Amino acid sequence: MNSNQYDLIIVGTGPAGLTAGTYAARYNLKTLILGEEHGGSIADAHKVCNFPTYKEIKGSELAEKIKKQSEEYGAEIKMGRVEDIETNDQLTVKTGFGDEYKGKTLLLATGTQRKHLNLDREEEFLGKGVSYCATCDGRFFDNQVVGVIGGSNAAATAALFLADVAKKVYLIFVEEDLIAVEAWQDQVRKTDNIELISANAVTKLLGDKELEGVELEKEFNGQKELKLKGLFVEIGSLPNTELSEDLGLNLTKNGYIKVDEAQKTNHDLIWAAGDNTDNSNNFRQAITASAEGAIAANNIYKYLKNIN
Repeated sequence: MNSNQYDLIIVGTGPAGLTAGTYAARYNLKTLILGEEHGGSIADAHKVCNFPTYKEIKGSELAEKIKKQSEEYGAEIKMGRVEDIETNDQLTVKTGFGDEYKGKTLLLATGTQRKHLNLDREEEFLGKGVSYCATCDGRFFDNQVVGVIGGSNAAATAALFLADVAKKVYLIFVEEDLIAVEAWQDQVRKTDNIELISANAVTKLLGDKELEGVELEKEFNGQKELKLKGLFVEIGSLPNTELSEDLGLNLTKNGYIKVDEAQKTNHDLIWAAGDNTDNSNNFRQAITASAEGAIAANNIYKYLKNIN
């Protein structure tokens, strides 16, 4: 097998892809993992408190540990955006760097991307007050007033992280109450510099060259305008569908890849695992992504063993 030919090519460097790489390498499959950033979206998590063996661990640290394990067992990891995948007797994966890799099988572990507010000037203010990653950008707002949009676990943990940095954190959500699990809700309510704005929404971004505030749908403390230096958007995610659509894979109405119990797609050579699939009761946790990656690798090994 030449240097650019693999038994398995994995697209995605989150828990699903990296765990699949660990299992595949232990099965002695020549394995390549391609991705744009180490760890996928879990690397942005302030804390992960429900992954076995750790009471709590930074998302970036957990991602690094899974990556290191995969590499130690022999999986190759290369960074780059996959731009195109050709399907013939073998698969050809092309990256934005102009590299081409041949694979007998393919695992898509492309995860999800953050939902945007779809407000005017949102892109203009990106990096100038608007962010989709508190752990990435929170340190830029030392002793400032910031807002977090969303009421989920991700929003609650983002607010808690920012509360250690910022002077004040407004947590803004459309529901009547937080939908985060009770443990995160309790911590949010006990944090003095976090203030909840429930049953409300941001309708407009304000500022000249940088974000200076937002306009709310309903009045809060007698006014609709809220002065902010930073706004962190945590309103959920959508599957990365570009590759799966181009490959003609069966998708749900929301764009998640349909897989069977073996993580197999409708294509003979393609499996999928992690947050981009419709499996694991749609739970979409690091542990379910890892489990799907392990299951996929096991079934890919069985498939390759049978055809050789």
